[in-house]
Amino acid sequence: MSKRNLLALYGNFEEAELVVKELRAASISGFNAGDDMVVKSPIEHPEVEEFLGDKPVYVQWFTLVGAVMGGLLGFFLISGGQANFYMQLKGGKPIVPFPPNFILTYEMFILGGVFITILGFLVCAGLPAKRSSLYSRKVSEDNIAILVEVEEAAVSAIRAIFVKHKALEIQEEAGK
Repeated sequence: MSKRNLLALYGNFEEAELVVKELRAASISGFNAGDDMVVKSPIEHPEVEEFLGDKPVYVQWFTLVGAVMGGLLGFFLISGGQANFYMQLKGGKPIVPFPPNFILTYEMFILGGVFITILGFLVCAGLPAKRSSLYSRKVSEDNIAILVEVEEAAVSAIRAIFVKHKALEIQEEAGK
């Protein structure tokens, strides 16, 4: 079934909050409030987290994995490079000296953590992504926008909720 995108503009935050709460409470087939709804605002509203709910954050797991893999990879590459020269005379020194290797391992630990954290941020933010062409410049000025992607059958129910809460403007476009 094809999807449609709807964008509703609201002049105040309280009305937009009521719409989001009603959309979450409504059981409309072809619409999932957790995945199909985006709230856009020109300024930060501290109350947004309350009515949108907590979203899981996975960036710290990318950081942990990147740091551990960077440290291990760094240590084994450095040690492997030193172990290849086992035929050279070392004068009683160990083939793989640990104290100098720990310094370079620490640097690779940080480097791996930073690189994979940046990659994890891009993945978790959904970048790069194709954005909806529905946008109003009024969102940059002073309006709050609610963008939803719904099945064809749910368009009238969503539009009715937007009209009920006095949307200043409703835009619609055919999706894929």
